[in-house]
Amino acid sequence: MTYPDGHEGWLVTSYELAKAVLGDLRFSNRNDLRHYPIPLPRAVGNRSGTPPGMFSRMDPPDHTRYRRLLAPYFNVRRMRELEPRVTEVVGQLLDRVAEQGPPVDLVEAYALPMPSLVICELLGVPYEDHERFQQDSATLFDLRAEVGASSRAWGSLYDRLRRLVLSKRTKPSDDLLSYLARCDLTDDEVTFMGITLLVAGHETTANMLALGVFALLEHPDQLARLLADPTLAEHAVEELMRHQTIIHVGPIRAALEDVELAGEVIRAGQVVTVSLPAANRDPQRFPAPDTLDISSAAAQGQLGFGFGIHQCVGQQLARLEMRIAYTELFRRFPGLRLAGAAQDIRMRDAMSIYGVHSLPLTWAVEGG
Repeated sequence: MTYPDGHEGWLVTSYELAKAVLGDLRFSNRNDLRHYPIPLPRAVGNRSGTPPGMFSRMDPPDHTRYRRLLAPYFNVRRMRELEPRVTEVVGQLLDRVAEQGPPVDLVEAYALPMPSLVICELLGVPYEDHERFQQDSATLFDLRAEVGASSRAWGSLYDRLRRLVLSKRTKPSDDLLSYLARCDLTDDEVTFMGITLLVAGHETTANMLALGVFALLEHPDQLARLLADPTLAEHAVEELMRHQTIIHVGPIRAALEDVELAGEVIRAGQVVTVSLPAANRDPQRFPAPDTLDISSAAAQGQLGFGFGIHQCVGQQLARLEMRIAYTELFRRFPGLRLAGAAQDIRMRDAMSIYGVHSLPLTWAVEGG
């Protein structure tokens, strides 16, 4: 595949080859080696080194060192501890939705604030700053954003997080940023780790949650199955992640040496773009790949969270949030439906993370 900057690289669309690339340490995730598969001026022209602490753009051993620090905050035991709080947040937001009454934009009222609240509490970021954080991260994921707007958004995120990190040095709390501030890390390392977790922690889950609700409303047979058997929620999360894969640009990896892949030789320095939406609908791995089936065990192993050492560090938190959010939403509002035509929903087709810009919903109100 020829990349917009003229680079001759590769595109991988099969499930097995996607796993092969993502699980092979001969393929690097370093920022300075990347070429982007889409015409994105700010990205194509910005192949600088990786900021300290931004582990998602690093290779071992640096990547390993940062990820190891985060493990206690994202393991299974920690998720069990967080479940009551996530359930409480979901309940509070749904109470407000019920009080407001129909119609309601699910993105604004539920899908975005729920993971934002949770990740802000986990990190120790004041929730009153969430709107600015959300605006900045949305700009960074906007494929049509001007270079200046992206730079300002990045600067805004950095300035706010760095000030917060400095305050955690002197007044620590029981949160992740305070924990990182106590580790042997520089201010910049903690700041960029915080940016990575804050942006990824709300943007991906929020879009997957809203898109998943849209998909279930458009597949009433599957929604009926979930309503009849809430224990299907875990399967539903995996199947929705597979069927509605939201990561549309990458992952991108650069070969550190010549690598043979499916009879082709990827030369050292060549970049491979992995299409997760294509891999998650590979008929060689998923029977009837275009069919949404929330009870299908085949969705186990879906690549929506990535694969290999760069697999999403917060994937168990995202699973927990979505399982509770889907279940409670449809339990509280079993008659939920779109407040307009499906074709009028504006999709995030100009964003690197797919989803809906808004999702107007309505339901019958007792006595109304």
